[in-house]
Amino acid sequence: MKHIFRKTIPVLLLSQVLLTPVYAQSLLGFGADAAKKELELESSFDKKLQVNNLRDWMKRMTDYPHQLGSAYGLNNALFLRDKLTSWGFEAHLDTVHVLFPTPKVRILELTEPTKFKASLTERAVKEDATSGQTKDVLPPYHAFSADGDVTAELVFVNYGIPDDYEELAKLGVDVKGKIVIAKYGNSWRGIKPKVAYEHGAIGCIIYSDPKEDGFFQGEVYPKGPFKNDAGAQRGSVVDLPLAPGDPLTNGFVADKDHKRLTVKEAPSMMKIPVLPISYGDALPLLKALGGQVAPPSWRGALPITYHIGPGPAKVHLKLEFNFDIVPAYNVIATLKGSEFPDQWIVRGNHHDAWVFGASDPVSGAVAELEEARILGEMVKSGWKPKRTIVYCWWDGEEPGLLGSTEWVEKYQKVLSEKTVVYLNTDGNGRGFLGVGGSHTLEKFVNQVGRDVIDPEKNISVIDRLRSKILVEGNPTSKQDARSRTDVRIGALGSGSDYTPFIQHLGIASINVGYGGEDAGGDYHSIYDSYDNYVRFKDGDFAYGATLAKTMGRSALRFANAEVLPFDFSNFSNTVQTYATEIKRDLEAVRGKSDEHNKLVTENRFELTADPKEPFTKPKPVVSVPYLNFAPLENALIVLEKSAAAYAQASAKATTIPADKLIRLNQILYKTERFLISDEGLPRRPWYKHQIYAPGFYTGYGVKTLPMIREAIEQKNWPEAELGIQRVSDVLKTFTAEIDKATALLK
Repeated sequence: MKHIFRKTIPVLLLSQVLLTPVYAQSLLGFGADAAKKELELESSFDKKLQVNNLRDWMKRMTDYPHQLGSAYGLNNALFLRDKLTSWGFEAHLDTVHVLFPTPKVRILELTEPTKFKASLTERAVKEDATSGQTKDVLPPYHAFSADGDVTAELVFVNYGIPDDYEELAKLGVDVKGKIVIAKYGNSWRGIKPKVAYEHGAIGCIIYSDPKEDGFFQGEVYPKGPFKNDAGAQRGSVVDLPLAPGDPLTNGFVADKDHKRLTVKEAPSMMKIPVLPISYGDALPLLKALGGQVAPPSWRGALPITYHIGPGPAKVHLKLEFNFDIVPAYNVIATLKGSEFPDQWIVRGNHHDAWVFGASDPVSGAVAELEEARILGEMVKSGWKPKRTIVYCWWDGEEPGLLGSTEWVEKYQKVLSEKTVVYLNTDGNGRGFLGVGGSHTLEKFVNQVGRDVIDPEKNISVIDRLRSKILVEGNPTSKQDARSRTDVRIGALGSGSDYTPFIQHLGIASINVGYGGEDAGGDYHSIYDSYDNYVRFKDGDFAYGATLAKTMGRSALRFANAEVLPFDFSNFSNTVQTYATEIKRDLEAVRGKSDEHNKLVTENRFELTADPKEPFTKPKPVVSVPYLNFAPLENALIVLEKSAAAYAQASAKATTIPADKLIRLNQILYKTERFLISDEGLPRRPWYKHQIYAPGFYTGYGVKTLPMIREAIEQKNWPEAELGIQRVSDVLKTFTAEIDKATALLK
């Protein structure tokens, strides 16, 4: 890695840079002449793209299992490195060592009222050439589950999220000392055992119900793409909302100065045994349940009456793991910038998989590889990027963003100083553009999407996305799609390798992928294979090529821009919508609490309860206070004015001296740093961003203005007040940086 971080001195050939109005041109951050050259470069990029490369490389990378720590995982990493070296990159493996549990004992059996032993296997199918492999295949399991040997009554808990336990309490059902069975869906898998443990459960089983992920959706594999009765979803259950990365080294890298925690000491390790199973294995367990009939919204598509329990079904769950430290091979490849070598555009996708991983992650990894090949070819033809471009393929993403997080923690000082933007992809499919990211990049993303053509409809991918929103969106999103120049992008929670960049270091990031016409049940199963992908996903790799064009443009524009293409008006507008949502949510909580207490006082719950069914009288809840949102509202008003002033100054700017240009760009790309707080979020200080974070009880799903929003959800009113002040403070410092940028343009 040392060669990436070699100190260099920018060489400026001009004393000043000519700027045409930044907001009045076709490319944000480019003058008219520079924009013309950039578009010509991007056209050349498109012409060099070879779709068959994506097909051939996917076939090669998915021939064998390539999970973290596997022989073929190293083989793929070396393949990537050697390709990149041959194309002119400075490429190497940056190796970190991380905890990776693998199963050695998996037993699940029904002991009462009848006997049944779960197979816990996925069967081979003749239509899928790799599905019959057994060597090095990890069976269905959950990484970072606890060891355990438990026997107890079974309770069905729907999706196993906090709202479901509130419903169970109303029904008088307690899971303390029980084993719970939950459906996949409605939250990240790691939330389910976490919440179960908090309610006293001693084990957790998670299955894919065919209503969401199976025959209810369509034909099952191999006839169709949906999950068959043997398919099971592997995955990590590390407490990701607490911190990603190696659970034994959260916040630091293991070295002579930092000793690893033990497995028992690690706070993000799951505390109870947890196992994924197929709906074929789940059916006998659910069928044996008695007790109350599940509420209508809890019922799935299996041919049974869904009961909650507890009992008479009793199950035995035994799990044991190898808790090994294994190497994670991050592939790092660099093209040094010709003018600003200490400003880095970092581009990443992971290369490890749970088994064969054609869709997740190889579909994205091969698109990234083709981008790199083309850039290497362009460099050999005489082109050079102004800024340094760093291409990365991460290892250990699947168990918990291990490779990327450890790399970011290892080099956090230099990355915080030099990284302009992080551009992430993961799995890719067929259909519509999907983007989440920093809203300072929303206008940039819209311009990139405007210039990439959808291969099925021959219109821009951003216009096709707008059409989807207008047809299928909610009333608010439809109104936005009609009235706003730019299509809104989503906010980033977690679940892929952008997490340490944006959430920990405050580096502006985007995450991009295509999908929506590629539904199926292959996720994290043995059936996520090359054969499945070419039959049911992006068989002609047209959207793989489209992803390469999208991300190639993103890297090129950031590498070559005269003024870095950040925009603050869209960010200001977006944060204002978040604040409005929070105030509306608070009023909803107040109204719900007041109505609940009124019904309790009037004895309405008892009067409407069926006397032949169990009944637990609800308790009154604490009344909701009025919070002081004035500091946040004032900060947002100032932010809006400053964002408008920057846009106006940009539109009027004609020339800017080179020394001021360097300072301007440094301010622009570091603005996101001012949205993080060194204190981090309550109870999880690793997450420092105050505008976006994964939810404490959603996992992957984002919570915007997380400290305030989650305090309101948890009815922690002092923390909500503190959150309002903290968010207001970071917005003030962020706004001050915008004002500095504006001053340089005047």
